Amino acid sequence: LNRIKASGLKLRFCTNETQATRENFVKKLQGMGFDISVAEVTAPAPAACCILKERSLRPHLLVHNDLVPEFAEIDKANPNCVVIGDAAENFTYANLNEAFRVLIGMEKPVLISLGRGRYYKETDGLKLDVGAYMKALEYACDVQAEVVGKPAKTFFESALAEMGVSPQQAIMIGDDIVNDVGGAQRCGMRALQVRTGKYRPCDENHPHVKPDAYVNNLAEAVDMILQQL
Repeated sequence: LNRIKASGLKLRFCTNETQATRENFVKKLQGMGFDISVAEVTAPAPAACCILKERSLRPHLLVHNDLVPEFAEIDKANPNCVVIGDAAENFTYANLNEAFRVLIGMEKPVLISLGRGRYYKETDGLKLDVGAYMKALEYACDVQAEVVGKPAKTFFESALAEMGVSPQQAIMIGDDIVNDVGGAQRCGMRALQVRTGKYRPCDENHPHVKPDAYVNNLAEAVDMILQQL
């Protein structure tokens, strides 16, 4: 990352992190030695808050407890939509059923999902992501969720707008074949998949998404990019 910044290239961290506020997410990475600021992070929750304000939506939140502060300035009385994120242990039957009841009671249900990932990887293994629970509510309420976060095209477009570059001028580096690579390519960007994190060998046989290149790690991706300057 230091080499990218030293080269003069613009940089954005596009994350579907919804178990922490951007501030706490950045503090965690800074504690690991990364040179990163909140202004360099594009995340779903702040984008969702903009949508809620623009459309006068009052959310019922089904999110992680640590993410709730992101919605502090949002009116949540008498909800007229549901916002779902990676709620982790909050994904209980009771909480999902409460969100279902809010949606099913609306004439025109509005479901906003902070990403639609299928799973993610932590130190103790793979875990179900928000997409699985989003699909359950979609099916039960016969509604299509509005996705805020990767792989939504608008999410990548917002990151590009913040940097002031076109899709053709940007390259996405990620470990998720669908959300990172596929989402970026649908936006018109090039995309590299790293063989780390949640990468699995079967990704290389994905029927629809083919990265512009595979790299073994972030350092190799940076080498490839800097060689093209």
